[in-house]
Amino acid sequence: MQRTTFKYYFVSIIFLFISAASFSQESLIVIGNRKGPPSELKIGQLQSILKGEKQRWSDGTKVVIALMKTNTPAGTATSKKVFNMSGDQLNKYWLALVFQGKADPPSFFNSASELEAYVVQTAGAIGIIGQAPTIAQKTIMVDGKRVL
Repeated sequence: MQRTTFKYYFVSIIFLFISAASFSQESLIVIGNRKGPPSELKIGQLQSILKGEKQRWSDGTKVVIALMKTNTPAGTATSKKVFNMSGDQLNKYWLALVFQGKADPPSFFNSASELEAYVVQTAGAIGIIGQAPTIAQKTIMVDGKRVL
């Protein structure tokens, strides 16, 4: 009887740890400058934009990409969730794209506040942060959700 109780508690504790780990994953919020980016995108559209495949918004404004550095928690989460790549793979992807002259490089930031300030000041800018925005700007819904 005690062995069964121990197994039950052990399995329950493992389940709690797994659940807590999934809830602690980095939440990502897509933000954009008021000029250029739309208020809502599908995940495929976002991926295409952030991979440098789209150069201009529908109003003609140049697409400007702002990302957290891949060694930050938000940058790592962005690499995995949006690009389905590791941080190193994402850096190599962009290096190759820029070297081939197919796209302008994204701007990479160490802090969400720096990225937010850049997006607010740069027409056509779109970025991803790992926390609620602190500066008033456009939050872009992806597949009808505010958080990735």
